[in-house]
Amino acid sequence: MLKIFEHPFFGRGFRPFFFLGALYSVLNIAVWGGFYAGNIFLPENILNPVFWHAHEMIFGYTMAIVAGFLLTAVANWTGGAPARQIHLASLCILWILGRVVVSVDLGLSIWIISLLESLFIPVLAATLAIPLIRSWNKRNFVFLALLSVLFICDVWSLNTESKTPLYIALMMILTMVSLIGGRIIPAFTVAALRQAGVIALRTDQNNTDIAALISLIVTAVCLVFAQGTIILSIAAFSSFFIHALRMRHYHSLKTLSDPLLWILHAGYLWLVIGLFLIGMTGVGVFEIPMVIHALTTGCIGSMTLGMICRVTLGHTGRNLVASKMTTVSFVLIQLAAVMRTFGPLVTPNYTIGWIVASAAIWTFCFIIYLVIYTPILMSARPDGQNA
Repeated sequence: MLKIFEHPFFGRGFRPFFFLGALYSVLNIAVWGGFYAGNIFLPENILNPVFWHAHEMIFGYTMAIVAGFLLTAVANWTGGAPARQIHLASLCILWILGRVVVSVDLGLSIWIISLLESLFIPVLAATLAIPLIRSWNKRNFVFLALLSVLFICDVWSLNTESKTPLYIALMMILTMVSLIGGRIIPAFTVAALRQAGVIALRTDQNNTDIAALISLIVTAVCLVFAQGTIILSIAAFSSFFIHALRMRHYHSLKTLSDPLLWILHAGYLWLVIGLFLIGMTGVGVFEIPMVIHALTTGCIGSMTLGMICRVTLGHTGRNLVASKMTTVSFVLIQLAAVMRTFGPLVTPNYTIGWIVASAAIWTFCFIIYLVIYTPILMSARPDGQNA
């Protein structure tokens, strides 16, 4: 029985969590699209359907991808042994338990649901903290702080069904995107361009990188205490400007021939766009629910889809080359983001149609990932190395 945990699938964190996250996003968005189309009824005796969708896309789908990435990255950052086999499988079980108790009526009180669902993040944080502290990898302690805030937001949101902790959680995820993106996007881009014979230099932007992270945290605070005010606009517009300024050294226009690169730039660009739109809510032009999908479908959708494809290939010893269908999924996720963000703004009478169409496209994109990459996640590396 224990030999099942020796399967390559439980060799590194990205394998089960990328699979589970992609699969759950397909199920969640398909159900959500069906709900809006009037073909699926979501019972309200556990969570409000709108809240369920928002909560699960953050603490279900996105946290699975974050877990897969961090479990893999921390092992590389610290040189320690990665979480694998029974340890990794146990983390997966905790994540699945959370999805079950918030999605299926088991007759549990909201306190028990909150307890069981919120176990995953602290256990994940402890798993990451041990190698980080042991190696005194201070640079990456920030992820432990961000996970702590996410844990608080998870418990807070489940016990109140308030949007505010979900907005804060979203900003913490975007802080991770900004932090990781600021490291890997220029590094991957310059390396790939040089390999292709293109002259490209990496510009040191340490001060701008720090300012970008601070600006997102300030914006998160303003979403709690200054929502709908000019103060939020100042914070969001400042973050927009800093992130746009930062991007000018990323050589984005030179990446268009490499889908595994431009999808990361596209995700970062959606962060810039989303921050601008959030700024517009503070002066009364838009409301936050109207523009939030620039940051979710656009930024998180693009960035996570691009990263799970790239990491799956790179960490299983394959060439970093996107297949035609992978490229199709990258293009389509942009279409889904445009439709979900701007469709209801331009033609609000067709909002339901825009939501259903965007949901269908998102679902198709992640089905492509599952079809192409599940066999890779399930099989050993062709070079015989672990992971």
